[in-house]
Amino acid sequence: MVTARQLRFDGGWSATVTNEPLRLVPRFEGRTVRVVPYTDMTEREGFLLNTFGSQEFLWDMPDVIRFTPAGRQLVGAEFRVPEEPASAEDCARVPLEPPVRPGGLRADEARDFRHEMTSVHCRASGDTVLTCLRDLDVLNGPLDARIGIARDMALLVQHGTVVGWSLSDPARYVTTPYADPDPDPDPPTTAVRRLFTECLDLITQPLILDVEDGEPAALERLRAADQDLRDQREDRHRANALRTFISQLVEDYLDTPARRQS
Repeated sequence: MVTARQLRFDGGWSATVTNEPLRLVPRFEGRTVRVVPYTDMTEREGFLLNTFGSQEFLWDMPDVIRFTPAGRQLVGAEFRVPEEPASAEDCARVPLEPPVRPGGLRADEARDFRHEMTSVHCRASGDTVLTCLRDLDVLNGPLDARIGIARDMALLVQHGTVVGWSLSDPARYVTTPYADPDPDPDPPTTAVRRLFTECLDLITQPLILDVEDGEPAALERLRAADQDLRDQREDRHRANALRTFISQLVEDYLDTPARRQS
């Protein structure tokens, strides 16, 4: 039987909630949110080698949740943002209760497991909160708990099972891949918040499908966002990070040899 302090993950694996959330700042990297101590690929490989839990393998891409062998404490996690968006009506049903309770996790046993990534994302008005859910059935009932494993980062729990996660004020945590995040990031500028919303639109459905189909209006939005990000004079770190969100789309659908040389 699962107690109120015990959480189930996929495959019957479980962990106990502790009073020690991670002292790490989330990194929003476009399609992935990382709460991890490493800052490059080599360090990431060492991190995975020296911890246990859920991790990707070849073409299998579950969420990454890692624990120390000695003490079995949560030390980092990576969550992928699914492309599939929920409707505005479903996003309005995302529960705001109960309040987030800060806490870490301690694995109940030291073995690897697999935790499936979420299938749908919900964006609050103004992109103040990004919520990713196992499926929309989660919205048919209340949550048991929201466990804040790091600043503004919470696991969503229903019937004792982890059914999703949320990141509050995601624009604040925008960064380039593997960049060492600011331990106390300043709020984004109004312009960058607007461009954050536009970039999220561009890399998720349905707009990304229009870009890939070469729809003129969608390509114009992509072109305008890229130019606006180039022209930003304030909040340059986030503006540069947002350009990486859409860089592959720009290269695939807008770039010409002349533009690459500019």
